[in-house]
Amino acid sequence: MANAAIIIARGGSKRIPRKNIKLFRGKPIIAYSIETALNSGLFDYVMVSTDDDEIAVIAKKAGAEVPFKRSEKNSDDLSTTADVISEVLTELKAGGKQFENACCIYPTAPFITKEILNDAYELLVKNKFDSVFPVCSFSYPIQRALQIKDAKVSMILPENINKRSQDLQTTYHDAGQFYWLNTSSFLKEKKMFTQNSGSVILNELQVQDIDNDTDWKIAELKHTLLFPDL
Repeated sequence: MANAAIIIARGGSKRIPRKNIKLFRGKPIIAYSIETALNSGLFDYVMVSTDDDEIAVIAKKAGAEVPFKRSEKNSDDLSTTADVISEVLTELKAGGKQFENACCIYPTAPFITKEILNDAYELLVKNKFDSVFPVCSFSYPIQRALQIKDAKVSMILPENINKRSQDLQTTYHDAGQFYWLNTSSFLKEKKMFTQNSGSVILNELQVQDIDNDTDWKIAELKHTLLFPDL
């Protein structure tokens, strides 16, 4: 099977300027995604989709291909991941490159390992899923979530106030790291997550949203615990 890794990295990050190439434990954070994809042995082609010249230079230095520049239309705050992947697959096909499966990898996902990528890939193929992505359980039951209105706090679902945490269903959220995609299914649906999607479960140490400076520091601490010999 022909597989492509597509790392998506635009230049206009707002909350953390130049986020996708900011140094993370000594090297540009995007390099972790590129290197893991290259070292996994899963991909026939590893590329970066970007609108930014500096990101393109760093991506090539890390070993990725940057075959074309992302369109302006798919480089603003409103463009979705599905929009970008659709554009990339269309451009690759026009250039004579077609893949049965593609893995969309985010550039700020230093916790990805080749083992996680492989587990997700095997699940995609074995179960003939449209997509597979990593998830993590919420650390606190969302069924006991609170809301605040006019400074007054209340439960969104008050019927759960006396229920024990262990009696509530475990719920999960997208880990925000990657999506394995069957390209044929994706190009029909144009969705990363369909009614025929699967998941691999990660623990809290393997997952960290990186949206602000505090998140970044926490991510580096977690990464040091997982990969102390880097």
